[in-house]
Formats: sequence, C-alpha cells, structure tokens
Amino acid sequence: MQFRAPDGLVERTDVLATVLETDRTDVIISALREYLQEAAHDDALKQQIAEAYYDDEITLGELKDLVGHEEAANFRALKTQLGEEFLDDAAGELADS
Repeated sequence: MQFRAPDGLVERTDVLATVLETDRTDVIISALREYLQEAAHDDALKQQIAEAYYDDEITLGELKDLVGHEEAANFRALKTQLGEEFLDDAAGELADS
C-alpha cells in the first residue's frame, strides 16, 4: 500500500520511530490500529458503518471487522427485520390498492 502524506506528518512519524527504536511502518500500523479501535466505539461512525451495511456497500464480514461480532449480529438482525417489515408494508399497500 502506498499513500501520500504531508511532509511534516512524515517527519514527525520518523522522529517518533527513532525515539521508539522502530521504523516508520510500525508507527503507522500502530496508529491505524488505535484509530480503528477508537472508531469502533464512536456512535456517529458506527451509524455510518451500519448504514453502509444496510445499503449493501460493505459485507457482513467487513462489518464484523469494524464493529465486532456482537454489534455486527445486532445490525444484521435489524437489517433482516427492516427488510421483512418493508416487504410486509409493500405487500399490504399493494393489497389495499
């Protein structure tokens, strides 16, 4: 994976890597892990993740990776319920017309 980052950020990463006696890659991986761990507990971000799952933009496996198995199971159950309710409502509307 390659990406571009502002020079100042790269320099700070390199300095931290020197202090920790490691390399830039380890610092970046550690930062990404920490960010993703914190993101899994952010309610607004969880809502965005759930919406992406409901809209079939991400898979159940990807959902589990982002929010954990228990939360993913809850979102899956809700998606199933919402799908069934939508179908029931649509069938009811068609029967009424």
